[in-house]
Amino acid sequence: MPLNFELDPRIDSALRDGVLALWTDVSNAGGSVGFVPPVTPDDIRPEWVRHLTALAEGRTRLLVGRDRDGAVAATAFIAHNTHRLMRHWVWLYTVMVHPRHQGKGYGRDLMAATEAAVRGIDGIDAIRLTCRGGTGVDRFYASCGYKEVGRVPDAIRVADGDDRDDIIMYLPLTP
Repeated sequence: MPLNFELDPRIDSALRDGVLALWTDVSNAGGSVGFVPPVTPDDIRPEWVRHLTALAEGRTRLLVGRDRDGAVAATAFIAHNTHRLMRHWVWLYTVMVHPRHQGKGYGRDLMAATEAAVRGIDGIDAIRLTCRGGTGVDRFYASCGYKEVGRVPDAIRVADGDDRDDIIMYLPLTP
């Protein structure tokens, strides 16, 4: 059964708790979403509050995917640029699918729903994202149409002696 995607859902306690639980579970499963396992919800909460602030201020939009039970199963955060010369593209952050749903095609569904949502935003011509090297997720994004346009070697330190490339990927929305 496919996920049900919603752009700009109402932020209530169930959504807040659901995203926090998703972020924790994805992080602890080794997902590249800003943390290194093991983490607790208390470790992630300050970053989630920063995301909530950006949502409240209109700088960021949330796309959430819910499973058939209504549980938060996937997210993508779409961040607008504030620089006047870069307002024609958006950043994509904190792209997550719950580990129990991986392998079902939901990641591809999330990326398609994100692209459709961004296409509905006036004046946006492209999506950019970054991902952690050494995980293979760059191949996934490439399979969704994103092109690697830059790489900063050893920019992400996940542990002493474990530095990863920061890979910049781009999806043009115009022909």
